[in-house]
Amino acid sequence: MLQLDELRLQLVDLKPQLDNLSEAIGVTQLTEELAQLDQKTAEPGFWEDLENSSKILQRSKQVKNKLEACQGLYSQYEDIATMVEIAEEEPDEGLLEEIRTALQGLTGNLETQKLATLLSGEYDANNAILTFHAGAGGTEAQDWAQMLYRMYTRYSERHGFKYKILDYLDGDEAGLKSASILIEGLNAYGYLKSEAGVHRLVRISPFDSSGRRHTSFASLEVMPEISDDTEIEVREEDLKVDTYRSSGAGGQHVNKTESAIRITHLPTGIVVACQNERSQHQNREVAMKMLKSKLAEIKEREHLEKIEDIKGVQKEIAWGSQIRSYVFMPYTLAKDHRTNFESGNITAVMDGEIDGFINAYLKAKSLGELQQG
Repeated sequence: MLQLDELRLQLVDLKPQLDNLSEAIGVTQLTEELAQLDQKTAEPGFWEDLENSSKILQRSKQVKNKLEACQGLYSQYEDIATMVEIAEEEPDEGLLEEIRTALQGLTGNLETQKLATLLSGEYDANNAILTFHAGAGGTEAQDWAQMLYRMYTRYSERHGFKYKILDYLDGDEAGLKSASILIEGLNAYGYLKSEAGVHRLVRISPFDSSGRRHTSFASLEVMPEISDDTEIEVREEDLKVDTYRSSGAGGQHVNKTESAIRITHLPTGIVVACQNERSQHQNREVAMKMLKSKLAEIKEREHLEKIEDIKGVQKEIAWGSQIRSYVFMPYTLAKDHRTNFESGNITAVMDGEIDGFINAYLKAKSLGELQQG
């Protein structure tokens, strides 16, 4: 049967790719490392040093996730091979369609794991902190900032990541002025760091009674969440700390006390804020972690050794600095200006289907096609 032969050839072509991926991930070495980590967790007194035990358990989880992902691909391959054997003995159109669908799934999962091997940065495996800022333009820009906020929370949900609101400042009439969220999941920063920059929207504004077309801008900062033991030194005399009353989506605790914290790092001008924890002390802890994460992100990007040399650079949130445009009118198109990847399904994009943009960036970056900057 011709269709079955084609499907069998597709499956056979995937086997070398699976083996290459296994080698690239370093399955043999990871298996040995996991055995050594398991030995350490079984040693007497393992839990006496909580800081060290936490590091070991975190690394063990990362290694297990990589091994399980690779093993899952081989299991998919074997299942499809079994289905092909059954189809050879008992031809069935329904089974052919099932094999075709399974092959598409395996191919997609294989591509995802290939991209994961490109995430080799120091903080790529970490959680990510996303900070949104509305550009100039009042309500229209603030509404656009909230649309982006929703897009990334939907992306997180699609990938099984968890997200937590750290700070949220409502817009004057609609949308938001600024917001920060923590996205928790393996490689969250590695994938989402490519999304940092200015995002441009073109649409007929629902806030314009004349029905005119508007262009709006919002920016996104992406930082890795770093552990407390990371060597980022912040001096107390370099900090300006302000307290204020919380506002926004934070439950009953909001607006009752001045528990919200805003920290300005004087040498760089970086400002971080947190309002959604239940006490001023907790908000300060989270804000300090955000500050260290931002400094670490800049340090990694600029390859600098001393915090004193780091300068926080913020592009203007306006025309000419955007990384991506989202056009709702007169046509529908989302286009990345760095890779030229585009999608005409603007509804799906705004619902969190942005993997194509992220994958195109990672591929281009790995080939050296993107300028460093």
